[in-house]
Amino acid sequence: MKGNRHSAKMMDRFMTVVLYLVAGFFLLLLGAFTVYILFKAFREFDIGLLAFNENGIGDQLFNTVYLVFLALLISVPFGVAAGIYMAEYAKQGRLSSFVRTCIETLSSLPSIVVGLFGYLVFVVMTHSQWSLMAGALAVSILSLPLITTVTEDALHAVADEYREGSLALGATQWQTIVFVLLPACVPRIITGIILAAGRGFGEAAALLYTAGMSTDINWSNWNLSSPTSPLNPFRPGETLALHIWASRTEAVAPNAAQIADISSAILLIMVFLFSVITRLIGRHLDKKMTGKGA
Repeated sequence: MKGNRHSAKMMDRFMTVVLYLVAGFFLLLLGAFTVYILFKAFREFDIGLLAFNENGIGDQLFNTVYLVFLALLISVPFGVAAGIYMAEYAKQGRLSSFVRTCIETLSSLPSIVVGLFGYLVFVVMTHSQWSLMAGALAVSILSLPLITTVTEDALHAVADEYREGSLALGATQWQTIVFVLLPACVPRIITGIILAAGRGFGEAAALLYTAGMSTDINWSNWNLSSPTSPLNPFRPGETLALHIWASRTEAVAPNAAQIADISSAILLIMVFLFSVITRLIGRHLDKKMTGKGA
């Protein structure tokens, strides 16, 4: 008996060490990757590369943030609503199993296929042109399964006492979801949004067909119907990920490699800042809605 207990403790310690080593390896890999990109980018840094004109990457930076904002504006409401339906309303059966299979299939689609679909549906069939909105819709297709799955799992993870207590006090099922369950799920849903946004920031294949490879912005023109207005979602907009790809494959400028390096560094920093800010907002909402900070 003592021998079995001793073996179990030894195995537990061994697996703990192994998991710490795995975690440390990934942290070391991430750190080395980050240092390498930042070193290459800022070794010969030129502030002019950040300009909002044809010689800098400011326009591409704005396009990236704007496109991800549009994509989240579309995918978050639909993804959260779908997750609520799957967790709280869908009955176990063939229909719900079929819907889950569709969600899993959609999440595994190659982005290039989604980009081609977006081009045919959002550009060709609408008789329009490449645009940020078409790119945002394509990225939303990639983000919807992730947000839906995260929301469903988060709702399933909430203790049944939350539901039972709310219903016992006379709340309806919808009131229980909105005022009890969702506030308890805020941190996990925020994690899903961060993952979806990260994919949007780094997406290139889907946007190659939908968002376009050109950018013509007039920062003094704020007329939304104008094709050069920064806030016009129906204008073509090259993102940083596309700009990196173009700089490494098609660019003829003598500093194309430097542009690609600085674009990579800015994209990395932007994703990191977005994750930190979103985490802080999620933590604040969690404290406010659940009363943990009281």
